[in-house]
Amino acid sequence: MSQKLLFGFHAVSVRLKTAPQSVREIYADMTRHDQRMRRFLEQAANAGVRIIESDAARLEKMAKTHRHQGVVAAVEELTQTKSLDDLLDAVEGPPLLLVLDSVTDPHNLGACLRVADGAGAHAVIAPKDHAVGINATVAKVASGAADTVPYFMVTNLARTLGELKERNIWCVGTSDDASQSLYEADLKMPLALVLGAEGPGMRQLTRKSCDLLVSIPMKGAVESLNVSVASGICLYEALRQRS
Repeated sequence: MSQKLLFGFHAVSVRLKTAPQSVREIYADMTRHDQRMRRFLEQAANAGVRIIESDAARLEKMAKTHRHQGVVAAVEELTQTKSLDDLLDAVEGPPLLLVLDSVTDPHNLGACLRVADGAGAHAVIAPKDHAVGINATVAKVASGAADTVPYFMVTNLARTLGELKERNIWCVGTSDDASQSLYEADLKMPLALVLGAEGPGMRQLTRKSCDLLVSIPMKGAVESLNVSVASGICLYEALRQRS
C-alpha cells in the first residue's frame, strides 16, 4: 500500500481518530512542551503509534512548509471503499453534493472540503484533468475533512452531471451573470452545487450541463469571491433551507 505524509495537529489527529491503523509513525518536535503537543502525543501513544523525535528543520523538509506545527505523520493511503453510485444509493434523504470545476489550488480544495464537512455534504466531485488531488497541503488546510468527506475525481464531469440528473439530482451552478439569486432558488431538493475556480469560473460544457444558474449577491467593490467562500455560502444556504 502506498504511503503519504500528513502534517499539522488537526489532520493527523483526525487520522488517529478515524483510522489509527493507517498511521505508521509520527515525527514530532519534542522542543514543544505546550498542552496541545502533550495532548497530541498522548493520543498517539494511546493509538500505539511510534513517535520519532525530530527537529523543526527536518519537519519543514518533510512537509515542504514551515506550517507543520511540529507534527508530521507517515500514513498509508486510505482506499475509497464506495463508488459514487454506491454512496448515493446509501444516502438517506435528499443528497447534497459539491462539484468543483477547475479548482487546482490545494488551499482552495482543502478549505472546500472543510466547509463541505461542516455543512454535511455527502461528497465532493471534481474532474481528473482539471483539479488537484488530495495531498499533504490539502489535508492540512482541510483540518481532517480530507479523511471524512468522500472526494471523487471523475473522468468526464459533464457526463457525471448527466448521470446525477438521471438520479433526479438538481445540478445548480453559480455564475456572476445568472439572473436568479442563490436565495431565490429551492435548495431543499436532491442537489449538486456546481462551482468553478475564481476568475475563469466553470468551463462552458459544465455550465451547459447545469439545470439552473444562480448568482451570489455582491454589494461591494469586489466582483467575485474565493471558491471556498462561495462554497460555504451555497452549502450553508442549502443547509438553512433544509433545516
